[in-house]
Amino acid sequence: MGNLLITGSKGQLGLALKSLEHNFSNYIFFFTDKSNLDISNFEEVSRFILINKITVIINCAAYTHVDKAEDEPNLATKINSEAVQNLAKIAKKKAIKIIHISTDYVFDGTSKIPYVETSKTNPQNVYGTSKLRGEQAFLKVNPNNSIIIRTSWLYSNVGKNFVKTMLKLSQEKETVSVVSDQIGSPTNAYDLAKTMLQIIPLLKSDGVQVYHYANGGECSWFQFAKEIMKLANSKCVVLPVSSKKFNSKAKRPNFSLLNTTKIKEVFSLEIPAWETSLKNCLESRNITS
Repeated sequence: MGNLLITGSKGQLGLALKSLEHNFSNYIFFFTDKSNLDISNFEEVSRFILINKITVIINCAAYTHVDKAEDEPNLATKINSEAVQNLAKIAKKKAIKIIHISTDYVFDGTSKIPYVETSKTNPQNVYGTSKLRGEQAFLKVNPNNSIIIRTSWLYSNVGKNFVKTMLKLSQEKETVSVVSDQIGSPTNAYDLAKTMLQIIPLLKSDGVQVYHYANGGECSWFQFAKEIMKLANSKCVVLPVSSKKFNSKAKRPNFSLLNTTKIKEVFSLEIPAWETSLKNCLESRNITS
């Protein structure tokens, strides 16, 4: 039995954790977001953890507006770095386990092979930089029995994400252009949420460990979009386009595939292929309804 604090509970990953609450009756869940817990306020978080006897923190809270972050670097840093440092300090002081979520955007995308946990970081935008600073702050505090999980291309049946955007466009347009020169792996938020809850009892380490989690295989955004349309039985035609054609404010990595060998071996995990998880999301999670 344990008391779990879930921050960022209104986001995709937080909502995925909420959907699994009934499957993990050995935990008491405390779901929070910025409206009822300001994680940038050290004293407020400390009080919340003390009063509710929290034993595990899963930090899903993040500033994730990649382009908007270019204009709001201070806010991105406050949420993605300063607040993370607060949680790490409290976790260390109270001997609490903590799982912190990070991103593939800490890498520059110039690799030709999947990034491992020890690969050199070199973010290319404000969002990625703020997330890397969060990692660095977390590692500097170094609470025991804690992990950082980097993930990529997160989607689910709720909130704003690529899958829902494509499904919406499929009903409005006959064709849609999607970037074909950025490679990675989509990650079903439900898969990651389930994995986190399963591995909590196994978190036993001196200091912080870093892991990568993404669904198996690789694809471009173009290939991802084509598969979405196929599974949705949509007649909308997906056209490949170079990322240079899009005037995005923030630069994205061209290659951000994550090597997930470490997390699979340490926790004896089987991670589904991205195609399988996408199908499960569209079908069993009723995303198209």
